[in-house]
Amino acid sequence: MAALLAVVAFLQYRSTTQIVEATEARIGGSLESLLIDWHLDFYRRFSSICVSLQVGPDSGAFDDWSIFRDRYAQWRHATETPKLVKSLYIWETSQKTAPRLLSLNEESGPPRVAVPLASFEPLLSRLRARSGNLHSGLRAWQANDFDHPHGNPSSRYLPLESDPLTGWQFEQNIPAIVHPIVHHKLPMRVDEPSSPDAIDWIIIVLDQHTIQTQIFPDLAVRHFGPSTNADYAIAVTTIGNPNRILYDSSPEAEGTRIEESDAAMNIFGPPPASIENNFWEAVQNANAIKVKNWHHFSGPIWFPVIHYSNLDDPWMLILTHRKGHLEDLVARVRRINLLTNSVVLLMLAAGIVLVVIAGLRAQEYARLQMDFVASVSHELRTPLTAIYAAGENLADGVVEKKSRLQNYGSIITAQARQLINLVDQILTFASTRRGENHYEMQPLEVARVIALALQNTQATIRAAGFAVEVDIAPDLPPVNGDQNALASCIQNLLANAVKYGGKSRWVRISAQLAKGNKSREIEIRVEDHGIGIAPSELTDIFKPFYRSSQVKAAQIHGTGLGLSVTKEMTEAMGGRISAKSSLGAGTTFSLRLPSIS
Repeated sequence: MAALLAVVAFLQYRSTTQIVEATEARIGGSLESLLIDWHLDFYRRFSSICVSLQVGPDSGAFDDWSIFRDRYAQWRHATETPKLVKSLYIWETSQKTAPRLLSLNEESGPPRVAVPLASFEPLLSRLRARSGNLHSGLRAWQANDFDHPHGNPSSRYLPLESDPLTGWQFEQNIPAIVHPIVHHKLPMRVDEPSSPDAIDWIIIVLDQHTIQTQIFPDLAVRHFGPSTNADYAIAVTTIGNPNRILYDSSPEAEGTRIEESDAAMNIFGPPPASIENNFWEAVQNANAIKVKNWHHFSGPIWFPVIHYSNLDDPWMLILTHRKGHLEDLVARVRRINLLTNSVVLLMLAAGIVLVVIAGLRAQEYARLQMDFVASVSHELRTPLTAIYAAGENLADGVVEKKSRLQNYGSIITAQARQLINLVDQILTFASTRRGENHYEMQPLEVARVIALALQNTQATIRAAGFAVEVDIAPDLPPVNGDQNALASCIQNLLANAVKYGGKSRWVRISAQLAKGNKSREIEIRVEDHGIGIAPSELTDIFKPFYRSSQVKAAQIHGTGLGLSVTKEMTEAMGGRISAKSSLGAGTTFSLRLPSIS
């Protein structure tokens, strides 16, 4: 017995560890979802101006600079946050003359030559150095020159997509978003590019004050505000020495440190290996949540950040739970589980004597269990075998194509549903036998209940390839019954029609006022063209565990509980059920319930 207690103690400790790990994984998944939702919304605010300007490696080649100014003006009139963009410039680096910074902020007239601010100098120098060709321009974010494995490529041979967001790069010090432009010679223009591959740049200068006082607060309220269940304080800061706080939803705090936060995300992500089509690649290759490393994430790479050195300070989104650190929550879960398991272990030790005394009872109970298991073992084994085989094929990597994966998923879902239905049927039968079912009687619309039953059996019907014909008489009066019980009765009849419907693959369900009866009753019929039931057996099919000889001969598996449960629930609601059938011609089940005048 001491050895048994030691084994139990070890298993309890192991289960506690697994529960804590599962809690950490759940918290990590929740945090990642919150961070990604915030990140997507943040990106949407930035990307609207990029899409509106219609700048791309394969677009705008012959657009005049005034075209971009007009698109910028249209965006300002249409957007909810026109102050997000502070100014718009063209950095003209493709001409043989000295580069010019052209301002597109005036609503009319030609672009005006602007004097660059001192804060612009690092960015303009980087862009000028990367203006030789489009391939180099798309990698202006890199601190070092990009070494192409095949030498210096020409921009016209790059396999670029027409995605309007390809090529945008973020400068976080100004802040600004830039994009290279292949600008060819326009008609009636005498100036020419310094080389056929030379590029210009469009520079969108963002208003940091608007980002800090409007964008960040709005996102904080939308994703972490009182209307949500996410009780977190958020901050956006740069990682440096010292940290620079861009926004803090709890300014009363003494400072925001990543080491003390519950989660942190690099908003613009690490430098990408490739710019073209990099978003989904970044999502697929993102760091998975580790059980012990769920505090730090990297956002999908929307805009590569222009790096001037390895010491650049990234923008970080920081979450801190208002009611305390999540690690304290995990530790509390561990303590509670250990305490609970210790109590259980003590109770188990005290109950060993009772277990020995109750041995004979347990053996008798085990015999009854084995009798029950034997009656339904085949029903359980068939779906479990299918699920096991499908899971083994998936685990062994036999299935690779997405279409086959979906097919295997459908098989597992269908077989699991079959198991659930079997368990529910057995539990319902047991509760009806004990008289423990409690019905909530209320007026019910027959059409709505039938629709619910069809929805719940839709997967089974579709998997079997059956066509269902629905015929519901209009303006039927309501019936008095329990919605879940009545829907379950109809589902049982539909499942039987599909199971025993044979090769016709046809089921009909109808509802109408019953004929030939003085009392007003609603009759619900479920018909099939299946194997049918012998007349001599029609009185037995509603008995528990009864299965007709035709069904056994056809080797159609089942428990024999469905019709018994349906009959008992129907009668509990004041109704009745009957059946008409002919061998080889099909069966019709009629369920009648009194209507409400």
